[in-house]
Amino acid sequence: MSAISPFLTFRSGAAAQGELQMAPATPNPNGAFERLFLLKGDPFSGPISTIITDEGNPVPESSLQAGERRVLRLMHFNDLHNHLTDTHGKKGDTHRLSQMVKKVREARTAAADNEAVLFISGGDDHTGSVFDELLGWSPEGFVADPAYRSYSAAGVDIAVLGNHEFDRGCEILKAGIDADAKFPVLSANVRGSKFMAMNEDYACAAIAEVKGMRIGFIGLTTAVDTRVGQPSDPDLAVTSPVEAVRNVLPAVASISDVVVILSHCGYGSGSHMSGKAATNRMIGEGDFDIAAAAGPLTDKPIVLIGGHSHTRLNLEGIDPDNVIEGVLLTQAEANGSHLGEIAMSIAADTGRKAWFSSVSLHPVKSRDDRVAADDPKYADLEHDGDFDANFEAEHIAPLLAALDEKLSEVIGTVEEDKLISTERTIADRYIRECAIANFMNDALVERSSTFANGRIDIAMFNATGLSAGVSEGPLSFKQWFDVMPYADNVHVATMTGAEIQDMLDNNAKRILRPEELADSDIKLESFVSRGFLHFSKGIRYRTEYGSSAAEARAVDVEVKGRPLAEQMDESFTVAFNTYISLGGFGEAWNGKPIGGGVAGDIPSMDLRKLDYLHTGLVYRNEIIAFIRDSGVISPETGAVLDGRLQTANA
Repeated sequence: MSAISPFLTFRSGAAAQGELQMAPATPNPNGAFERLFLLKGDPFSGPISTIITDEGNPVPESSLQAGERRVLRLMHFNDLHNHLTDTHGKKGDTHRLSQMVKKVREARTAAADNEAVLFISGGDDHTGSVFDELLGWSPEGFVADPAYRSYSAAGVDIAVLGNHEFDRGCEILKAGIDADAKFPVLSANVRGSKFMAMNEDYACAAIAEVKGMRIGFIGLTTAVDTRVGQPSDPDLAVTSPVEAVRNVLPAVASISDVVVILSHCGYGSGSHMSGKAATNRMIGEGDFDIAAAAGPLTDKPIVLIGGHSHTRLNLEGIDPDNVIEGVLLTQAEANGSHLGEIAMSIAADTGRKAWFSSVSLHPVKSRDDRVAADDPKYADLEHDGDFDANFEAEHIAPLLAALDEKLSEVIGTVEEDKLISTERTIADRYIRECAIANFMNDALVERSSTFANGRIDIAMFNATGLSAGVSEGPLSFKQWFDVMPYADNVHVATMTGAEIQDMLDNNAKRILRPEELADSDIKLESFVSRGFLHFSKGIRYRTEYGSSAAEARAVDVEVKGRPLAEQMDESFTVAFNTYISLGGFGEAWNGKPIGGGVAGDIPSMDLRKLDYLHTGLVYRNEIIAFIRDSGVISPETGAVLDGRLQTANA
C-alpha cells in the first residue's frame, strides 16, 4: 500500500485527529472528472498524517508509466458574482457564462486522447446581480441558486467557497448546494456553522481522476471579508488559510500527480494594490503567503487559481512575479470579464522538474448592438455566434423568466436625474456629499417609523456600496438593484455624542483629498476601499482636511439641529448596513489601520464594539418600500444636496 502513498491506510471508521477519510463521490455528469474522491475530517486539528479508506474501496491510483505525459487544461473564472447574463434594454444582453461555455465545450471536443479539460470556479459566485433575488432571504423564499444550477449544466467540475457565498447566511447557501450544485464545493478553513457542516455540505479537499491523471484540489476562503459574527450563526468562523494548506497539502499531494489550490484569498499579502481596489486593499493572508507555504511542502506541480481581489494576472503569458516557490499564481479578474486558461504538460513521477505550463486569459465580450459593423469597436463586442445559444436557451433563459416579473416591475418614477445619475454618483461618492446617498439614508430614517423598535435618529451607508445612479423616467426593480447590489441588512446601534464625533473624525481621514485627486491615478469608477461613509440629514458637519489625512477631522458638527459639542453624553440610534457593522473588513472600521491608500498607518475606529440590534430587515428592500410609498424620486422626496457635508471642493 505504501507504493500508492505513504499517507494512505486501509481501515474502516471515521477519521480521527490528524486523519482524513477518502470518500468516493459522484462527479458532475456534465463535467470531465472520471472518478471523484472527497477528503473528510478535521483539517484544523493539526498536520494530516494519514488518509484512511475502507478495504476494497477504490483509490486514486496512477495508471501512468514513469515519464508518460498528459496535458491538463484548466479553464477557470472567479468572482462571477452571478453575472451569468447581463441584461440591457438598449445594448442587448451580454451572455457571459454562455460565452465561457462555448469555449470550454469547444476545447473539450478538440481535446486529444491524452488531454483533459476541466472547468473551475474560483469562488464568489453570488452577490452582485439581480439573479441573487432567486436565492431569497429564507428557506421559504428560496427559488433556485442560479449560479450553482447553471454551473452544473455548464459542466463546472469543482468550486471553492468565496466570502460572498455567505452573504445571505449558511442556511441559504446550504439550500443552494443541496438543490443545485452537482459538483463539489471546497473550503479547508471554514468551520462552525450551525446550518452547514464540513464533510457533509462541503469538503476541505478532493482528488479527481481523469485521463489517467490524479488531480488534487484544496479550497481556501479569505479570513478577512467573510461575514462571520452574525447572531443567526454565531459560531461560523474562518481560520488561517496558510495553516490549513500546511496541514492538508502534503497528504493531498501524496496521492496526486498535480495539485490545484483554489484560493479565494486575494492576490498579494497583507495589503496589496489589486484589480478590485483602485488603492491598496487589506487582504490578510493572501496568495503570496499561501504559495510561499505550499511550495516547499511537495515537489509535485502546484497551481494556485485565485480570486477575491479581482486581479487580472498573466494577460501576456506567465509573469515571473507570479511564480512563488515554484507555485504558479493566476486569476481572471471578475464579473465574467475573462475566462482563464492554464495548459500543463505533466510527466508522471517527475515532480516539478519536467512540467510545462502556458497561461492565457480569454476576454469575454460585452454586447452593444448600437455599434455599427464598420465601427472599429465592432469586432471586440459580443455578437450572435460568440456564445452557446443552446445553453443560454436551455439553462439561463428559464432563470431570467423566473426573474422577469421581479426585474421589470416598476417601483416608482425618477423625476430629475441631474444629481443622481450614474455619472454624478461616481463623481461624488468618494469626494463630497452625494445626492443618491442622501436619498437612501433619509429614506431609511423615514422607513424606521415602521421598525419594531421604533424610529432611528441617523442612517449611514458606505460609498463603495453605491454602484450606480438612476435615470429619469420609470424606475424598475432592477435599476434600483444596480444602485445597491450588495446583500446588507439593517443593524441599529446606540451611540453617544462622543462616539459619533469619533466616527466622523475617523471618516474625515478617509475622504479623497484634493491633492490625491490632482496627483494620483485613482480611478473614481473603481473601488476606493477606505470605508468612506455618507449620513442622513440628522448629521451636518464640515471636513477640515488639515495638512494630511492624519490631521483631517470633522468640525462644526450638528446632530438633529443642535451642536454636537452640547450633546456628547446623549444617546442616539444609528442604523448601519451589515458590511460596516461587521467592521468593514478590508475597508477597516475594525481598529486596524485605514487602508485604501490612506498614508500614515492611521488606526480606524472599531465599530464592531457597538451594541447592535439586528433588525433582520434588508437595507435595499426598505429603500424600495420607501420608493413604492412615495411613488417618485425627486428633490421633494430627498434626492438633494443640502450641505450636510461641507468640503473645500464641494
